[in-house]
Amino acid sequence: MDTEVRSSADRDRPPALDGRAGRSLSAVRHWWRGLGFWQELALLAVICCTVIALVSAFVAQPFLIPSGSMENTVRIGDRVLVDKLAYRFGGAPRRGDVVVFDGTGSFDFRTPPRQNPAAHLAREAFSLVGLANPDGTDYIKRVVGIGGDHVACCDRQGRITVNGHAVTEPYLYPGDTPSQVPFSILVPPGQLWVMGDHRSASSDSRAHLGDPGGGTVPVGKVIGRADWIVWPFDRAGSLRRPPAFDGVPAAPTASTTPAGGAHG
Repeated sequence: MDTEVRSSADRDRPPALDGRAGRSLSAVRHWWRGLGFWQELALLAVICCTVIALVSAFVAQPFLIPSGSMENTVRIGDRVLVDKLAYRFGGAPRRGDVVVFDGTGSFDFRTPPRQNPAAHLAREAFSLVGLANPDGTDYIKRVVGIGGDHVACCDRQGRITVNGHAVTEPYLYPGDTPSQVPFSILVPPGQLWVMGDHRSASSDSRAHLGDPGGGTVPVGKVIGRADWIVWPFDRAGSLRRPPAFDGVPAAPTASTTPAGGAHG
């Protein structure tokens, strides 16, 4: 009986691919080696762009800030990284979060203009990597009230109250008051009351009290939570949730609007 003798190198060598998989891999290698330098470079660029597009579409996307409504937290020209998974697996927006949302039907009631398909595609591609302004219906604001909250302004010291708790807001633009527009609203379930940090320059929930929804934004329209400023480098850093809302009690269980209030 013959005995097969294998060297240690043979034993350590991974088994060869057999059948269709082996032939396919061999064909791919042969095809790749036949590419010229510029063809290979172009193919790698396409692969990289595809990966970036997939990550931006489903995981995290940079957004270019087009206005000063959230100054000084974020400024015009900043790129913020938006976590699209923050609220996708049981999570929900919390008071103090900075969120990007689609304002269609709550902040924006315009009929979308007809666009050149090629120009629209190019704009979408550049916006995915933060090189173009976001869609005209996308907004960035801070969550002040969640479903069930009674949000009002202002108390005797000029502060916003949430469920009767006065909130001191250190992130407000220097010189701004919490609001020059008085309001009192019970936020409907599944909705958000949002405001800009630069209150005197922000068209936020207060500006839409008379619109359908009463100025509130559906949670389902939230694109994600803005977690980081990634550009410019000298302003790069985390957009941490402030402790301003830590003392706010749970939303009241009553389903009626508080006296003097309004709801959408």
